[in-house]
Formats: sequence, structure tokens, C-alpha cells
Amino acid sequence: MATLLYRLGRGAFRRRRWVTLSWAAVLLGVVLAAMSAGEAADDSDPMPGIESQRAFDLINERFPDAEAEGASARIVLVAPDGRNVTAAEYRAAIDTLIAEVADGPQVAAVSDPLDASTVSEDGTTAYATVTYEVTDDNVTDAGRKDLTEAVEKARTSGLTVEAGGGAVAGEPPAGIGEFLGIAVAAVVLLITFGSLAAAGLPLITAVVGVALTLASIIALGGALGMSTATADLAMMIGIAVGVDYALLVVSRYREERAQGNDAREAAGLAVGTAGSAVVFAGLTVVIALAGLSVIGVPSLTKMGLAAAGAVVLAVLITLTLVPALCGFWPDALLARRVRKGPSARPARRFRKGPRAGAARAAGTAGAVREAGAWSARWARFVRRRPVPVLLGSVILLGALAVPALDLRLGMPGDEAKPTSSTERRAYDALADGFGPGVNGPLTLVVDARRADDPRSAVAAVSERVAGTDGVVSVSPPRFNAAEDTAVIQAVPSTAPTSERTEELVRTIRAERTAAESATGATFEVTGTTALNIDVARKMTDALIPYLLVVVGLAFLLLLLVFRSVLVPLKAALGFLLSVGASFGVLVTIFQNGHGSGLLGVDETGPIMSTMPLMLVGIVFGLAMDYQVFLVSRMREAVIHGERPAEAVVTGFRHSGRVVTAAAVIMTSVFGGFMTGGETLLKMVGFGLAVAVLFDAFVVRMAFVPAVLVLLGKRAWWLPRRLDRLLPRVDVEGEALARRAAAPGLAAVPDADRQDTVRA
Repeated sequence: MATLLYRLGRGAFRRRRWVTLSWAAVLLGVVLAAMSAGEAADDSDPMPGIESQRAFDLINERFPDAEAEGASARIVLVAPDGRNVTAAEYRAAIDTLIAEVADGPQVAAVSDPLDASTVSEDGTTAYATVTYEVTDDNVTDAGRKDLTEAVEKARTSGLTVEAGGGAVAGEPPAGIGEFLGIAVAAVVLLITFGSLAAAGLPLITAVVGVALTLASIIALGGALGMSTATADLAMMIGIAVGVDYALLVVSRYREERAQGNDAREAAGLAVGTAGSAVVFAGLTVVIALAGLSVIGVPSLTKMGLAAAGAVVLAVLITLTLVPALCGFWPDALLARRVRKGPSARPARRFRKGPRAGAARAAGTAGAVREAGAWSARWARFVRRRPVPVLLGSVILLGALAVPALDLRLGMPGDEAKPTSSTERRAYDALADGFGPGVNGPLTLVVDARRADDPRSAVAAVSERVAGTDGVVSVSPPRFNAAEDTAVIQAVPSTAPTSERTEELVRTIRAERTAAESATGATFEVTGTTALNIDVARKMTDALIPYLLVVVGLAFLLLLLVFRSVLVPLKAALGFLLSVGASFGVLVTIFQNGHGSGLLGVDETGPIMSTMPLMLVGIVFGLAMDYQVFLVSRMREAVIHGERPAEAVVTGFRHSGRVVTAAAVIMTSVFGGFMTGGETLLKMVGFGLAVAVLFDAFVVRMAFVPAVLVLLGKRAWWLPRRLDRLLPRVDVEGEALARRAAAPGLAAVPDADRQDTVRA
């Protein structure tokens, strides 16, 4: 592999104009395709395999004129202190409000807020339910604007009027996530490299990769049903890995220049060695992201595959466009103090051969050693005290992981939004007037086709549900045209995200068999609250199989890369420590509320259902990036004859600052998404950011070297039979080292030899 990538790097450097124009043409073509593509799909993919989804499908089948998953909104009206919302002085304003909302686009119906069942017992609060002909994601901006204007007009009557529900929420407030990530990346790269060109090159290639990814998603969005959430995740991952992979290759290019190689040879060696690490690091990320498809949730499958596509593009760009751009700025990529030293020479004189420029090589080598000095000092400290470092890292991460034992999954709703939003104020007003359960009623679909008397059977089921402990009220049944299926709503006494509400759903479902035996009718429980509970259970059940698949495949890949049994095992254990600590911190802040005010989180609750799987998938792939970046240099040193303990220091000297810079960049990219106003975005950004920090700075910088020092030669043990069976991929560039040892032009492949002679 190293030899193949070496030739690819040299070829891209030599044909840099052709390579650059080819990528530009591809980008232009995809952008043009995106411009002519249809509208992107909505985010309302079905959730196969859960009861709530089956119930939704049954409603759509038996009630063809009403879509079960259609959007809805609630307009909440609260009278001033000492007044009654049903007073005659407010009647005209309420009638006008309802009429204007009913005339709005996509509105199917609006209920009367002064109906007896929608007025609180004390008469101070009432609400109207607005149903739409389309799903939440398909409500147009015009429809939301019409509702908002009607609500604002009604407030002039003296009533407090708020609106909540899925139809009200538009796009979340835009943060500065990607811009902050790129800005921090630019600063970190400039500090790391000391060169504007070296800092700008990874940013240019990352932006090209992200632009290609987003344009591809837009172009394929209509046909494949890719949503905006898919594009957001792909962009986040694309920026992070695009910068990191280019950073690794550019750093290796500078090191090879420090060894006295000319620019073209350095580009080939950088792609042949660091490029090999990029390929296998990218494969681990692709495995982790594509592995989301084993869960069986279409939306997660699309998100995972789109993000995996972004990683594949980042790898291809790193292996081809990065060395091509190195050809345009061969000396500009070096640090300024090296370029302006006494041995500086014109940029185009790099063509004079690998032995030219010894003075410059000495200066560049000194700069590289100086940059890696702190990493080497830390590695020597770990080598002297491996046991305290290992115990300290394990105890720290283990202590942080303890709160994760209380992890509760769910889908926070309007109660988790800022108190400044009308959705949150509507939620609070409803809870004050009717109790918290009114914000999350349960919908029961009663199938009475087999009952002798469908109406009597539905009434019996309704009575049973009404008598269940924890149910406040049950609505009158609504029958379909055939009068063999009915929909009823049960209002719990507790909030939608309460554990008692989850227990109530289980209790109602457990009584299904008895109800069917007694009445001949059966029922299923659905609604937003039940759907969120079912999704959380599905995600919890899928976590262990997903971990086994992803970790198992990655273990085999790392076994092939490092030709060691213990190194991949240690990588997996370190990953589990960092993910456990991340879950613990998430629970502490977003679920238990400790320190939530610092992040601007107004209300705590369960952790988003898909968060564990997303966190495991994304962070596992990125953690293996650092593993490959760091440990491949250690193995390279071992292959070249260094003792295992000294190889740890060598690996840190060359890759420590690269991993540090990559981690800071990735953390800033993820942390930037916390600048959005939505709690869910803050949760995702914070979870990914702290997971990267824990994995990069505690696991890879402390746990990993301590374990490798303690294991010594045993770290690189591989059974002989397995050694014979595994193919040799030569990630360390051993073949390139043998080629370089040959005299004269033996280090130059035949395809490039004539070009070198002509130069």
C-alpha cells in the first residue's frame, strides 16, 4: 500500500494542474446538478418495528382523510389575573383569532377554544388545537407566519396568547458552528505550522470536500430522501476529518523536507506513509458511520451513509489534491524562519534532486525537533511513571462515567426550549392550567373489527383506560367511516418526559390482552409521547449490537494495520472509557442540571434518544483516527529497530502535536454547534466535543502510551499462524525505506525517473 500511495503522491505532485482542474470540474458538475435538483425531503421518516409506528400506519389506513402524523399546533389563551377567559369581552377577539388561523395555508381544522373540554376548571386558561394537512417538516414559512401574526393580533385584546407544537417550530436559530470551527482551525494550523500556506492548504481542501458533500446531498436529496439533518451531520464530520487528514499529510511533508528530500519526493513519501494512516483512519470512521445502518432506522441510515461519503471524499482529496497543491507552494509550506534562513533559495530550485539543500534540511529538522520537544518530554514522563499515569487516567474517566448509570433516553420537546420562546411559554401555560400531562396525551387506536358490537367494545376499552392509575381523562372516541375503528386520547397526570408516563404506557399496553378477551377489540398506543418512548427503547436495544458490529470490524482492521492483538484491544478499551465519561458528563449537565446554566440550558430532561448511537458511531471513528495517527508512528519506529519504550517517545515527537492540533480543531468544530439556540443542538455539540477532548487528551495522550510502555515488546505480539494469514499492507512505509536505501535514483519509480532527469 505504501508504495502505491507513494506513486500516487508523486504523480499528483507532478501533474498538479491536471489534478486540481479535475477536482474543480467535479465540484462544478456536482454543484450544477444540485442547482437543478428538486426540493430536499423532510425529516419525517418512519420508525419501523415499533408499536407507535404501527398505530400511525393503522390510522392512515382506516382514516384515509386524516394523516396520523399531520402537523398540529396549540394556541393557548390565558386571561389576566381575576378574569375569566370565557368572558364576553374576549369573545370577539377569540372568534377573530380562530377565523384567521382557519383561513391560513395548509390548515385542515381549528377546534373551538371555548369548548368545555378545553377550558381549565378555574376558567383562566383555554386552548385551541390547529391541525394541518401536512407533516411538521412540510409546513411552509407562510403557514407559520400566518399563525404567528394571528397570535400577535389576539394579544392586543388583553389576553396572554402563546402557540406551541410541532407546526410552530421553524428552523432553529442559526449558530456559527462551521464558521467558528474553520476560524479556530485556521488559528491552530497557523500556530502549528508557522506558515500561512501550510495553514491554508488543509482549510482549502476541507472546504472543497464539504462543498462536494453538500452539493451531492442536495443533488440526491429528492431521489434518496436525504434531509437537512443529514447535511448538517455530513458537514460537521466533513470539516473535522478533512482538516485533520490534510494536517497529517502536510506535517509529514514538512518532516520529509527536513530529511533533505526535494519537494516531489517529500510529497510522495508523505502520501506513502501518512497517507496510509489516513486511508485506514478513514476506513474506521466509515465503518463506524455506515454501521448505523444495522439499527434499522432509515433516518439514521441515511445520516450515517452521507457522513461516511463525506469521509471517503476527504480521504480521496487528501491523497490527491493535497500533494497537488504542495506542488504549487513547495517551499511556502515550510516555516517562515526556515524559508528566510541563510540557506534559503528560490522556490523553484527544489527540482535539483533529493541531495540538494543540506543546510536547509538541517534548519528544517531543527524546527521539527523543536516543535515536537514538548510531546517528547511528556512521553518520557509517561515512560518513567506509566503506572500512576495509567491509574490516574482510568480513575478520572471512570469517576466521570458514574452518572451515566442513571442515563434516561427520550426526546425533549417544547419544555426544553428557552423561556423566551412562545413554544415554551405555551407549554408552561398549559401545564399550569390543565396539568403537565395535557402537553403529551396518549393516542389509542382501537381496532374493533372482530368485536360483535364495535361501539360497545370501544366504550369498554375507553372505560378500562380511564380507570388506569395515572390517567386524568379520556376523550370521546372518534370513529372511522366504517365505524369499526376508533381513536381516543388519554391524558396522563405526569409530563411527557416523566418516568411515570413511561410506566403508564407500559401499564396500558400490558392490559391489552385482558381487554381483547373481554371485548373482542384490541388497541395500540401511539402519539408523540408514546413514539418518543418507543424510539428510546429501540435505540437502547440497538446500542449493544451496534457496538459489537462496529468494534468487531474496527478491531479486525486495526489488527491488519498494526499486526498486533493487544494494540487494537487497548484501543477499544480506551474508547469505552472516553465514551463512558462523555455519557456521564452529558447526564450530569443535561439530565441532572448541574452546571446547565453555564450552557444556557433552561430545562433539563432525558438525553436525546439517538444521542448514544450518534456519539458512539462518530466518536469511535474519530478516536481511531488518533489511534492510527499516533500508534502508526510508534510501530514505524519499532519496525525500524527502536526499542518499544523509545518508540513511544518517537511516536509522540512526530505525531503528538499533530494529534493535539487535530483534537483542538475537531473540538472547536463540534463545540461551535453549541452556539445554536436549540437544546438538542447544544447537547449534540457538547457531547461530541467533550468526547473528543477525553479521547485525545486523556486516552491517547495518557492511557495509550502508559499501556504500551507497560506491555513493552508484548504490545506488538501476533501469533505466528495469524501473522502468516494476514496480508501485509505496509502502513509504516517499510518498502519505501528499503527503496530509499538503494543508491542513486533507485528511490524514484520508473514512471517518474525521466521527469526527474529532465528537471
